[in-house]
Amino acid sequence: MIFLREGSAAIVLVALTLSLHCAGLAAMISWARPSFTPGALRLGAIRSAMLMIRLMTAFICLHVLEILLWTAFYRGLCFPVWESAFYFSAASYATVGYGDIVLPQMWRTLGPVESIIGVLMCGLSASFLFAIVSRLIDREARASNSPTTHTGRKVLCQFSPRRNSPRDSPLVRP
Repeated sequence: MIFLREGSAAIVLVALTLSLHCAGLAAMISWARPSFTPGALRLGAIRSAMLMIRLMTAFICLHVLEILLWTAFYRGLCFPVWESAFYFSAASYATVGYGDIVLPQMWRTLGPVESIIGVLMCGLSASFLFAIVSRLIDREARASNSPTTHTGRKVLCQFSPRRNSPRDSPLVRP
């Protein structure tokens, strides 16, 4: 019976965390989309940095909201004070897990579940930021009309595609 209660609480918390994160991602995508429209002006280094700072701040706020979601559950059923509930939740979400505060025996497996969700949500946020940085680099490369490599460095020498010559064999095509 304890496992059923713990499992159903974990399912509800995971579903709420995923819903909150997906809603936050959708809001950030709709907020950042105008910066990447084809007709938009080139952002430049400072505007790109400001966009990244705003997005990272939004992600930090989103992760704190997710930690607070778990904190509210822990405060209601596991800990007598908000500070302890928030401290345990933040340590679990960030996979630090000091062990100085532990959950009661009947809720013990929620800590690892929160750690797994925290890793996945942080990974999702990092991949989103990586995609934004990649788009910014591609946009700058297209705007400067000079080819770049995947690292963002300018290509000093670019080979043009090989043209067919009369000496080429008809069996071997480039």
